Formats: sequence, structure tokens, C-alpha cells
Amino acid sequence: MKKRVLALLSKKSFKYSDTPIFTLASGKTSCFYVNCKPVTLSPEGMFLVGNLIFDAIKDSHCTAIGGLTFGADPIAVATAFASHLKGHPIKAFSIRKEQKDHGVIKWIEGDVEPGEKVVIIDDVATSGGSTLKAVERAMDEGLEVIKVITLIDRQEGGIENIRRVVKDTSAIITRDDLMAFSGL
Repeated sequence: MKKRVLALLSKKSFKYSDTPIFTLASGKTSCFYVNCKPVTLSPEGMFLVGNLIFDAIKDSHCTAIGGLTFGADPIAVATAFASHLKGHPIKAFSIRKEQKDHGVIKWIEGDVEPGEKVVIIDDVATSGGSTLKAVERAMDEGLEVIKVITLIDRQEGGIENIRRVVKDTSAIITRDDLMAFSGL
């Protein structure tokens, strides 16, 4: 499954240049860019990623998986769907970037309650800032973050930064994996 996800990412999501032409969320420029959404929102990508993430968390004793909208959403939903099919249901949730200002005011959408053990997911980790924001908001809402997984580690310090807060942090695919698969 991982090899097929690498193939899809290489074809649909991974961009490379010999010069740093891609502006990242942090404002820095880079020689490569990964937009996971063409893969994580595709039927095959959802199936593969959902199963890979489920396999990585199924023994963690978590009850839910989610992260900062929008990058985490398709991955969390795909994982929840795969978990149900495998008879080990894990719920999905989404953390807002802006707090809801009407109805019931809250940061997190989904069927999760304070005290639940959760996994935070993200599509790409560069510095880890977005993932850490999700971890902080989940903890502020009373969730116990027991694990963090990113689909891709850009190998720029993000995973290490996240590990300072959540020790059990890992990535499914690294920049080196993508570069090697793409022949770069």
C-alpha cells in the first residue's frame, strides 16, 4: 500500500525544482512542494491512506483521530471508514482554524468528549506548527493526545518539534522516500 501511495503522491502531489520556487505556509521557499489533497481526496488515495493510518494506530487504544482542518480531514475520515470496515471503529473529528462563533461555540467538530484518547493526524509536517496547534487545541478541549502521525515528513525538523510535546510521533512517508521514488 505504501508503495502505491508513493506512486500517487509522485504523480499527483509532489513538485520539485532545482531552485527554491515554492512558498510554504511558513513563508519560507523550498525546492519541493507536496499538496496531498489530490491523493487524499481521491477514491484510491482515501482507501490506501485510510488503511495505512489505521494500521499505524489500531493498537494505540485511541477512540478518535483528527487534526486541523483541512489537511487532516480527508485522512481522518478515511481512517475512520477503514476502521469500521475492519471491525475496530475509531471516530473522526476536525479541529477548526477559527472558533465557531454561533450556535454551540466550540473548536472541535465530531463525536468526541473530554478525556478520550485521540490521535492527531496531519498531511505534511515541515516545522510542525500546524500539527502542534492541533495538539494544543485538542488538549485545551480535554482530549488526551496519545499519538501524532503525519502522512509526509518533509524532514525539516517538524517531527522532532512535535515529539517534544507528544513522544509517540511518526510519519508514514518521508521526503527521502518521495525523492527516491521520483528518481531525484
